[in-house]
Amino acid sequence: MNSLQAIDRVAFEMGPFTIYWYGIIIGIGVFLGWYLATQEAKNLGLSKDIFSDLLIWAIPIAIASARLYYVAFNLNYYFDNPGDIFAIWEGGIAIHGALLGGVIVAFLYTRKKRVSFWQLADIAAPSIILGQAIGRWGNFINKEAHGTEVSRSFLEGLYLPDFITNQMFIAGSYYHPTFLYESLWNLAGFGVLLFLRRLPIKRGEIFLSYLIWYSFGRFFVEGLRTDSLMIGEVIRTAQIFSLFIILLAIFLIWFRRKSGYAKIFYLNEYRK
Repeated sequence: MNSLQAIDRVAFEMGPFTIYWYGIIIGIGVFLGWYLATQEAKNLGLSKDIFSDLLIWAIPIAIASARLYYVAFNLNYYFDNPGDIFAIWEGGIAIHGALLGGVIVAFLYTRKKRVSFWQLADIAAPSIILGQAIGRWGNFINKEAHGTEVSRSFLEGLYLPDFITNQMFIAGSYYHPTFLYESLWNLAGFGVLLFLRRLPIKRGEIFLSYLIWYSFGRFFVEGLRTDSLMIGEVIRTAQIFSLFIILLAIFLIWFRRKSGYAKIFYLNEYRK
């Protein structure tokens, strides 16, 4: 088995343009997320264009903030290689940065449109985590975001398809397919969030549950990765951020219920 059997990062070329699998996979995740969110918005009586209009602003800003977040924790490299700052097709965008940018844009957008931020966040939550589940396969193609070194027999013990095992053969060694662990965790989270929609859960709590679910899984997966953004030499940025998000989300659920801010149940927002 050798690295020559790996999947090429390039999907196809059109004259001077090179189309990468990474971009195609991210695009598929965004499209499916947009479609699901739009259908749910229509079910709740909202404008069918509300997420289309939001994404016009959210996508570029989320990508920019995801890249800025990644660059900020790799300043030594990018000071020496400033030309690589914009090479996002090579990978190197941080989901936590994208979430920060996306939440800020969504908050400002809902203020302008005079709709509930929490309502839109609840609608979007399953779409976000589904998009993340799909997007991790872009890391798979790029052979990035993998874990520590393992043996081929370890991967075979996971009963993985050969194309995954082969792609995890990088520079002469096999590695944990952490992209797959996180993708499956997110896919399970997608199912959990769809189930929560059918329960008497209050507005905002589907989105907050998403934050808890994703961050819990990310904390453990991050511990296996070899490319973690670091604070100092021992603190993994994503783990610290994940813990902070979990605690913040739990606090907000408690505070909003205790203070009476969370009054409307998600099920009650369906038109009769």
